[in-house]
Amino acid sequence: MERQNEPVGGSTQRDGPEERGSPPFSSCEHTDSPEQEEAMMRRSDDYLPVPGEEKNLARDFGSKPGNNESIPMKALYEDGHLGPYFSDEQCRVDYVLTYSIQKPGGVRRRSSKFSDTNFLRRLRRSMSMRSSRAPLQPKEDPEIAAQDQRTDYHEDDKRFKREEFEKNLIEMGLKLEKDEGSKIPGVGFLKIHAPWDILCREAEFMKLKMPTKKVYEVKQGSNLVEKTRQFIHKVTGPLHPKVNAARPQNVKSLSHPFSREKQHLFDLSDRDKFFDSKTRSSIVYEVLKRTRCTKAKYSMGITSLLSSGVYTAAYPLHDGDIEGLNAELNDRKLLYEQWASYSVFYKYQPIGLIRKYFGEKVGLYFAWIGVYTQMLIPAAIVGVIVFLYGCATVDDNIPSMEICDARNNITMCPLCDSACSYWKLVTACGTARASHLFDNPATVFFSIFMALWAILFMEHWKRRQMRLNYVWDLTGFGEEEEEEHKDHNRADYELKVMEKTMKMDQSAPKEEKVKLTCTDRMPAYMATVAMMIFMISVTFAIVFGVILYRISIKAALHVSSYPAARSNIRATVKTTAAIINLIVIIILDEIYAKIARKLTEMEVPKTDKSFEERLIFKLFVLKFVNAFTPIVYLAFFRGRLVGRPGNYLYVVGSYRMEECAHAGCLMELCIQLCITMLGKQLIQNNLFEIGIPKLKKLLRKRKSEVTSMPEEDLKTLQRFEKDYFMGPFVGINPEYMEMIIQFGMVTLFVASFPLAPLFALLNNIIEIRLDAKKFVMELRRPLAAKAKDIGIWYNLLRGLSKVAVIVNAFVIAFTSDFIPRLVYQYTYSPDGTMHGFINHTLSYFNVSDFQNGTAPVAPMHLGYKVEICRYKDYREPPWSSTPYELSKEFWAILAVRLAFVIIFQNMVMLMSDFVDWLIPDIPKDISLQIHKEKILMVEVFMKEEQGKRLAALDNHNKDNCPSPSSIHQSPPQPRSRPVIHAKAS
Repeated sequence: MERQNEPVGGSTQRDGPEERGSPPFSSCEHTDSPEQEEAMMRRSDDYLPVPGEEKNLARDFGSKPGNNESIPMKALYEDGHLGPYFSDEQCRVDYVLTYSIQKPGGVRRRSSKFSDTNFLRRLRRSMSMRSSRAPLQPKEDPEIAAQDQRTDYHEDDKRFKREEFEKNLIEMGLKLEKDEGSKIPGVGFLKIHAPWDILCREAEFMKLKMPTKKVYEVKQGSNLVEKTRQFIHKVTGPLHPKVNAARPQNVKSLSHPFSREKQHLFDLSDRDKFFDSKTRSSIVYEVLKRTRCTKAKYSMGITSLLSSGVYTAAYPLHDGDIEGLNAELNDRKLLYEQWASYSVFYKYQPIGLIRKYFGEKVGLYFAWIGVYTQMLIPAAIVGVIVFLYGCATVDDNIPSMEICDARNNITMCPLCDSACSYWKLVTACGTARASHLFDNPATVFFSIFMALWAILFMEHWKRRQMRLNYVWDLTGFGEEEEEEHKDHNRADYELKVMEKTMKMDQSAPKEEKVKLTCTDRMPAYMATVAMMIFMISVTFAIVFGVILYRISIKAALHVSSYPAARSNIRATVKTTAAIINLIVIIILDEIYAKIARKLTEMEVPKTDKSFEERLIFKLFVLKFVNAFTPIVYLAFFRGRLVGRPGNYLYVVGSYRMEECAHAGCLMELCIQLCITMLGKQLIQNNLFEIGIPKLKKLLRKRKSEVTSMPEEDLKTLQRFEKDYFMGPFVGINPEYMEMIIQFGMVTLFVASFPLAPLFALLNNIIEIRLDAKKFVMELRRPLAAKAKDIGIWYNLLRGLSKVAVIVNAFVIAFTSDFIPRLVYQYTYSPDGTMHGFINHTLSYFNVSDFQNGTAPVAPMHLGYKVEICRYKDYREPPWSSTPYELSKEFWAILAVRLAFVIIFQNMVMLMSDFVDWLIPDIPKDISLQIHKEKILMVEVFMKEEQGKRLAALDNHNKDNCPSPSSIHQSPPQPRSRPVIHAKAS
């Protein structure tokens, strides 16, 4: 199939010699005379569409090209740092839009024919009436932002809208080239290039900080903390990735917002590399956002055109290939070798290169997960030590020894009605010994340690974040950008406003700005609240269903005729119930994610930032409740709402609420945490992230009939065609959500599962490389988005770390036997030891007090008649004056438990606040360097101003210079006054 490349909106020829002394640039980037360029610099800040005179519009539409000379872009691309280019091998492809075509080559009209000057004039006049200074918005993949709400437009209407939109893009100064003869049938590609003057104009409008010619030496701090950090950096030298080896580490360029009037401050010796590919694609997307299509009933931007199917995808291109003979060295290949490979799992991440290629927002995520993983190393080591301490002391644990001592001959009451019989306490020996591994005195120390660890992690991240802000020139980012971003409206919001405007009475004042009010959104808000309550209720109902499953399966196994089933009842019930909970959690997570997005779209948030925050809140609530409801039940409710023998609590008719084993519910809580954590990480976080993108990519190829192509043709696909089959970038929020849930698993119930940090560490080592491989190989390149922090996720982390202190205090006090053992040893023990503790925790029950139909049907298997059985509780014996009432020991232990919660919480909170106060948020050397940068920038501008004054003074002296004859007639004038004036300036 022949390739049909149509250059749109400009000539790609080269003519005329290169101007001597000027920096190299591509021929597709026309230049004006210095007077014209200076006039363009002095244009108003409104940034209206570039007029034809300034853009050489006549040349763009086929007139004689200007005198330009260039270095071929293909030669630069072969050096490995630029990327694909137009068919003329001159203009670099900065962005790609795709659209559907019914028959390749059968389109009746081509968007390259722009001879209708009246139409252009009308478009220029209509666009001039609007202010093109549209505020910026947080960047995300426009294909994802515009998903759903796809309307079945007629193909002709789509083509007409595309033609108008593309003409408007040319009016804005972009270069376009169509490719409808690609090897992918039914798909057309629109390649977009931003010339140099457009890049400069938009960079000034976006206030992009660019490196100046001024460089300075970064002096390292001399205090103990900085010396320690430098020493660790030297020791861990082999662990650092091999990137930027030629760049000196102690030299930094002074950055300043780009200005066309101050181009002399910047190093423009190589214009093709001054704006990297990440910046160029961001600039093009800003132009796409501001360009509108007005032929429809309402104004349509790029997101509306994507949602309506006029365009099917929009994405920037990856730098180049990774594998193959033609794969030149580029940033993507370097990331694959030094970051996305499992062979470098032990190395640090190349955060600077990640930021350079994917943008600050993605770079901050991987920097955060790197800090989190590093901080998990000491937590995992301490957790393993606590676990090993439990293993070492299990044989010396007196309570478990008493349970395992058959000489005690303690007969326990049945665990269920009728079907279950009496049982010997010695049969719980294995559970008691296993519980000691996680329920020992070291657990309290580990809980305090993890609370302080969470605070140290947050403080360490704040300092790391400030260091990255300094290195990435983000110290001044935030306030002005937020002011510009806040008024940008989403496409869905504009559509609703337009529909509301059309429905309003014509008598309404036209000056009043139409907007969506709370009343307009009230049905969506009510539906959101009702749906959220319903989904949380569904989670509770499913957990309750698993409880009924445990109760019924336990009774069924007790009456089973298979000896193997009866011998492992507890292990079978615990494990199968935990697996069911895991499967339900994974399924509901996927369902809740879809529903949360639909609910957020129904609310029609005004800005992308508002949309993102609302979606994150819904997802966090739903996924947190879904993941932690079974765990909270096991930790705080199971065994509490049971009743006692002869007066049990029943639900749904005859289902008796389940009780904990004698060693407590801590072992079951540990099993549930272990299976949930490992299962979610293995299945949801890893297998899904590997399998689902590959499956979607395969489906896209099958849908486009590319799989039937010969393999030689597949290898010759161009970069924009290969990227088309990659998955769209869905944002960084799903990755954050995984880690937030994991952080909750690590901190909230760490008292019951000391090995949680170790499992999290092992998962994150794999997760980082898995995400890296996904970003580099499986996903389209995301739009670079600036961010100076991780946003709302930091607040969620801080909230979880606070809640973790309270949760662990209650787990230690109420779920474990730490407080009962402590009270017994120092209050009730006759010799101050733990001997007799088991007998102290067991109450007596007379079997004649069973309710009708609840006594064991076959109780004689023990070989003797049972008259008294024991159960775990603090109640009065049947021979007491108040039989089966709560004893004074129960109230004493309850008081100590509550006192422990209060003391533990306040002590840990006080220690955490002290650590927070002790560690400054901004490293001292960074604050000094930021101050130094401000001083250097002032010096640069002072020198520039002084130079201008001296130049003006010299020109003034030359203009007033006397004739040679007058020089001999009058003595020379002294120059002291101008010199003094220059010094004063």
